Amino acid sequence: MPTPQGLLLINLGTPEAPTPAAVRRYLAEFLSDPRVLDMNAVGRWFLLHGVILRTRPAQSAAAYQKVWTEQGSPLLVHSLALAEGVAEELGAGFQVELAMRYGQPSIPAALERLRRHGVRDIVVLPLYPHAAASSTGTSVERVYQELSKDWDAPRVRVVPPFYDAPGFLDAFAAVARPVLSAAKADHVLFSFHGLPEQHIRKSDWTAKHCLAGPDCCAQLSALNAHCYRAQAFHTARALAGRLKLDASGFTVTFQSRLRGKWIEPYTDVVLVELAQRGVKRLAVMCPAFVADCLETLEEIGIRARESFKAAGGEELTLVPSLNARPDWVREVARLARGPALSAEAATL
Repeated sequence: MPTPQGLLLINLGTPEAPTPAAVRRYLAEFLSDPRVLDMNAVGRWFLLHGVILRTRPAQSAAAYQKVWTEQGSPLLVHSLALAEGVAEELGAGFQVELAMRYGQPSIPAALERLRRHGVRDIVVLPLYPHAAASSTGTSVERVYQELSKDWDAPRVRVVPPFYDAPGFLDAFAAVARPVLSAAKADHVLFSFHGLPEQHIRKSDWTAKHCLAGPDCCAQLSALNAHCYRAQAFHTARALAGRLKLDASGFTVTFQSRLRGKWIEPYTDVVLVELAQRGVKRLAVMCPAFVADCLETLEEIGIRARESFKAAGGEELTLVPSLNARPDWVREVARLARGPALSAEAATL
């Protein structure tokens, strides 16, 4: 029997329980990463241990408790279901493993399971549609760090960001259509995870294009093709086209900001402005997240909804994420298989 090919699906991570202690362990690992808090090591240690870990674990644990399920963390539950569905779709030729960049199941443990199955070719698929050093970059880096310990390292192919993949966009649009119709939404907010502006500037190979003006992300080009913010705007425009939204019918924003200057517009600010401008029924899509998690279910589905209604809106509807929908399972399997060979290439 031939040796299976390995597929490693990676998502960002989740605490093991909705408790301050578990959240503290998770945040300590997550925020110790220099690709997340990109500052000098001493400053990062003092910020993390002197400020963040003193107050944030209890606050975050309370938020997790609002969305935790009987099966566990929504992110983990949906990601495991996706991995199971993809394994069935790919068949015996693939050994599929799920890993979290932070927390469990860990990347080293997932790679060890692939080793035990004799896998010598690994496809790494970070489940982040848009490229960022603090998600895609750190996940791929961790894989390479672990594999560098092997005397004979396996062959690795990393699936690039899929923000413009037709199957990804079609699946998200299919999720949204019935929800938008039922909600009778008069405006759609595309809310993406935010990033510090300095992360965007550090990824700008031109050192002069990104965030240089209000229209820097108006279209995707060679100048900003690797920019997270530009990729997010591209996804929003592509989804708006599929959903037949005109330019005045949707807004692009960025959520989950912390201290300092983060990329704008800010979700929490814009949704209040929309309510004050007369938008009554707002629908929110979060295309940066392929599985529902704390940032979609609690930050948008609970807190943003309360803020929108307090500002005069009537209803805010969260469009579910892709989770383990059959069309998304098929698209992940397609991404794992890679581009089809031409007839000529297949004979070489």
